[in-house]
Amino acid sequence: MKILKIFEEKLRYKNYSEKSIKLYLSYLNFFLTQQKIKDPYQITTKQIVDFLQSKTYSSTSQQNQYIGCLKLFAKYILNKKDIHLQKIERPKAEKKLPKVIDHNHIITQLDKIQNLKHKAILSLTYSVGLRVSEITNLKIEDIDSKRMLIHIKNAKGKKDRIVPLSQNILLLLREYYSIQSCQKLYKLYIDKNSSIHTLRHSTLTHLLESGTDLRILQKLAGHNSSKTTEIYTHVSSELLSKINLPV
Repeated sequence: MKILKIFEEKLRYKNYSEKSIKLYLSYLNFFLTQQKIKDPYQITTKQIVDFLQSKTYSSTSQQNQYIGCLKLFAKYILNKKDIHLQKIERPKAEKKLPKVIDHNHIITQLDKIQNLKHKAILSLTYSVGLRVSEITNLKIEDIDSKRMLIHIKNAKGKKDRIVPLSQNILLLLREYYSIQSCQKLYKLYIDKNSSIHTLRHSTLTHLLESGTDLRILQKLAGHNSSKTTEIYTHVSSELLSKINLPV
């Protein structure tokens, strides 16, 4: 539906998060489909108000999201700012206490985790109370081990913030990203009789065999001298097999 694309572009221009954009598009689509709207630009504020007042919501949170979505649609796309929309009251937020798990139980469970990746994710989450989206978006360069800080970038509401980094978490992250950890993964999944650096050699050799120019290969490998890159011409059995011998 073209109107959805236009609404999406407007939300992106206004710098709404991907999560909010996806949610608002699904709500608008439901509204248009449920109301059997043929021409979205002919929607009246009365139709919007009637829909919002008659719909059954799964929670007050969803109700507020629908109100917010259709108010934005009316404002940005329909250019409607009339009194009917302004008077739509938002429901009072539900005052539910969050579930909290006992500290000792969490520590005990974390200590039992053998998988280093899983342990690092859950320990870091618990250490400073990060959102799951903040964990998945975290990069190595966001960890400041000198000042013992973590830089959370582009979090909820498009905001950055700084949170402290504990020594225990730093050690865990170093173990997770360590050379030894990478070597273990390589030997577990690729080859027990060589090191992970073999993957680099293999990459460069296979690229050469597939016809990649030696100068491009040098740049890709980060070699200062082309002589270093030329070693892969000697390693390649594929290239040797293509030589036309005179006799």
